[in-house]
Amino acid sequence: MIAMLRRPEGATIAQISEATGWQSHTVRGAFAGALKKKLGLEVTSEKVEGGGRIYRLPPA
Repeated sequence: MIAMLRRPEGATIAQISEATGWQSHTVRGAFAGALKKKLGLEVTSEKVEGGGRIYRLPPA
């Protein structure tokens, strides 16, 4: 998940769900709990045309 979020194009919830087998609410929970609270990483999101969102982490 972290590698997907660090790609230049970022990742959508659907892409992460497909790669991990997790449901979308679990992915969002991992963003808030594991990435933000435990690891201190800042997950950014950007709304794209078509109503979706792209999520990214800053490069390592």
